[in-house]
Amino acid sequence: MNPGTYNLTGNQACAEGALSSGCRLLGYYPIVPSIEVIERFSKRCPEVGATLIQMEDEISALAAVLGASWTGKKSMTVTSGPGLSLMMEHVGLGVMLETPCVIVDIQRSGPSEGIPNSPGQGDMMQARWGSHGDYEIIALSPNSPQEMFDLTIKAFNLSERYRTPVLIMSDECVGHMTEKVIIPEASKIEIEPRKYYGGPKNKYLPFEWSQDFVPPIVDIGKGYKFHVTGLTHDDKGYPIMNEVCQELNVHRLINKIRLNAPQIIEIEEDKIEDAEVVVVSYGITSRVALNAIQEARKNGIKVGSLRLITVWPFPEKIITKLAKKIKAFVVPEINYGQIVFEVERCSHGNTNTVFVSHKATQVYDSDNILYAIEQGVKEKEIKEKIIEYNK
Repeated sequence: MNPGTYNLTGNQACAEGALSSGCRLLGYYPIVPSIEVIERFSKRCPEVGATLIQMEDEISALAAVLGASWTGKKSMTVTSGPGLSLMMEHVGLGVMLETPCVIVDIQRSGPSEGIPNSPGQGDMMQARWGSHGDYEIIALSPNSPQEMFDLTIKAFNLSERYRTPVLIMSDECVGHMTEKVIIPEASKIEIEPRKYYGGPKNKYLPFEWSQDFVPPIVDIGKGYKFHVTGLTHDDKGYPIMNEVCQELNVHRLINKIRLNAPQIIEIEEDKIEDAEVVVVSYGITSRVALNAIQEARKNGIKVGSLRLITVWPFPEKIITKLAKKIKAFVVPEINYGQIVFEVERCSHGNTNTVFVSHKATQVYDSDNILYAIEQGVKEKEIKEKIIEYNK
């Protein structure tokens, strides 16, 4: 698009972010509430020479994306909860083949079909643990149409930098809300170039153990001889199914994310230095939580905010450090408890963790979050009295 300020929905902004990143293939199977991403991408395809392909289901949609990426096209798919469930086998394949691509999940209520146009955050653990075996994943959580644009670009950059699928975990509210979105000049958009191999064709090793754990890639069909398989493989891609080779595969897949977690993780902090209570939030609930935080501060409570822009890898060290000096964490989510368990785990028992099961019908109601903040302070006092009594 021409640079400027536009009124866009989150889903439209996501499509524009993908195109600005250089994405030139969207493989999909239609599902609400992600349809507007597909519609926007389809309208813009002729202008940029992109390809839009509807497959018979979400399983094959992600398969098409993985194949297209290996031919040199930046590729993505978009779905919602039921579709993400079907994609999980190919998420694992994408990780094992170290294939850069982006998967956008506009979350809705579930399980199963649920309420298609009702917001949810019930896929957060599935994003991390949905596929089988040992692996790490990167997942981002936007809370506005502007971030849908910005974080889609970031997702493509991360996928190229670490040769891995990256998920964007949005929700129906953010996907369908309309706000002003600033589209910068193309020259000001940071694009991560694909790390291509430049040596002799007969020396290419697609899964070579490199110092940064991320080997260079090539386009299939350009004369390189190698094998691609989801089985445990050697550096040429050929199946070698023994414990030594399995360890070589998985060690690199995990550590290229874990060791780079400080560079990958992005969070937004506000007044946590002297906070008694810290609200940990993401996505649409972070916007609702802001109202509760402001009201609590008016009431004299020292409350800070920690917004997870990157949800996976999880900011473990930050949570652990905060837990040693605050009275409580408050974690609102549109589910019955997912990320709250990660916050509790990383707290190591050093503080309370108060969960707010923020129903879809309460998505614009901050009263229950405010109540949880107030209780967070009180619960710490109760806990200290119990400890003193036990002594």
